[in-house]
Amino acid sequence: MTELVAASVDSANTPQVSEQRQALFREPVARRVQRVVLGTAWAVQPSRIGSLPGLARLWLADLVGGGRELPDPRRPANAMGACGIVHDPTPERLVEAYGRGLFPLAHFGPLKWMSPPDRCILTFADLHIERTLRRLMRQGRYTVTFDRAFDEVMVACAGRRRGRWPLTWITPRVMRLYAELHDAGHAHSFEVWNRTGALVGGGYGVAVGGAFFGESQFSHERNTSKLGLTVLHWHLARWGFLLDDGKWPTPTTCAMGFRCVPREEFLALLGDAVARPGRTGRWVAETGPETVAHWRPEDCAHARRSSQAA
Repeated sequence: MTELVAASVDSANTPQVSEQRQALFREPVARRVQRVVLGTAWAVQPSRIGSLPGLARLWLADLVGGGRELPDPRRPANAMGACGIVHDPTPERLVEAYGRGLFPLAHFGPLKWMSPPDRCILTFADLHIERTLRRLMRQGRYTVTFDRAFDEVMVACAGRRRGRWPLTWITPRVMRLYAELHDAGHAHSFEVWNRTGALVGGGYGVAVGGAFFGESQFSHERNTSKLGLTVLHWHLARWGFLLDDGKWPTPTTCAMGFRCVPREEFLALLGDAVARPGRTGRWVAETGPETVAHWRPEDCAHARRSSQAA
């Protein structure tokens, strides 16, 4: 069994690290202009332009008398699921919002609280580990850590993707916001390292009670994000988590067993999950890909039931 221990020294508040973050999260003016232009083009696509009037009404209502209370996730202003404007996004407010089924999003302009009509979720008994992925995990080519390079993972997730628009919602403002959430012990990353010690895959998300909310992933080598996510799911199941919320479906998550459920069903499942004891603070990987390659998802559920019975 490969034991992988993540760095646990919390130096995120030192001036040196603060300067590193400022440099890491910096966005050139040309890139910012490009983001605004592409974000506008994305919003006026035929499949999305119908959501703009509702978004305009939301902005206007907030301008006239916007409050600071979290909106009702069951009452979005448009078909995309925009429910309200984000004000004063502290770590505490973000944790509360995630626990209610909301999350912040914006390519530019003010962040909006989102509650899409459908959510793509994974309950761990439904996890599918492809045969080729199990073979890759047994080869010992990669190691997986948690919370060792959170900032670098966010930057990599915000990078360009082949065959896709060079547009991301992971803006410097969002990076700073989730870095604070990470420092508070609620946001977590998984990192995949190759034999040369290079960071070649990973992802990050937020944990509230027994629910994990995946934000983004990246791969610089084939299947590395899928490998790291599978190791993360082994831990989440073992630690008593009930679900991983992937928000919207992607080819990667659908291949792993994620499924889309209506908003009401998601909120009911979420209520059960967030009522569970949370796991805050820095996470440490308890085992590696070689062990997880032999995992059947029901094994952790059985072990948890046996432990509770004892």
